[in-house]
Amino acid sequence: MLQRTALMIRSFVALCAVFSFLLGTGLRGEVVSSKELKKTYQSIIQSIASRHGVDAELVHSVIAAESSYDRWAVSGKGALGLMQLMPETAKQYGVKNTFDAAQNIEGGVKYLKDLMRLFNRQTKFVLAAYNAGQEAVKKFKGIPPYPETRNYILRVMASYNKPFIRNGMPIYKFYDETGRAVLTNDPYYLLKKGK
Repeated sequence: MLQRTALMIRSFVALCAVFSFLLGTGLRGEVVSSKELKKTYQSIIQSIASRHGVDAELVHSVIAAESSYDRWAVSGKGALGLMQLMPETAKQYGVKNTFDAAQNIEGGVKYLKDLMRLFNRQTKFVLAAYNAGQEAVKKFKGIPPYPETRNYILRVMASYNKPFIRNGMPIYKFYDETGRAVLTNDPYYLLKKGK
């Protein structure tokens, strides 16, 4: 029974890889660049990231490193979709279809948000946990000595080179009735003040 299940999983992964190749080349042999694919997912990423207070720039960097914006990507370890969610992680964050771009991004962003809380927004620790798992980061009291994880951190930080992850919420600036500058991330601040 176990061998049959393993064979079914390998077949599924191979089939996904074929679909990934065919869809990534537009089914007509034309190559779609990751820059073009990035534009395709821009509004979804922006919306989900700002709803959860995660920097959209980080999400883009993670997706670029994980799947090169290939929503059909399947890793040798069984990670799926744009943000390369493992099946257990996808289930934990309510993702029913890992190849649905919006669901995959939603699950990945929720996972990043939890890791940001757990590791005080320290970019390298969050990325290490996203790649190797939070238990590995706790076990080694920092970045695990795995070459794959260290290379992953370098790849993501090549485009998101910030020691701490910014809050994804926009900051609004205005002047109140006394002329004092007010900075807030609450878009309803003026309504709450009765203006």
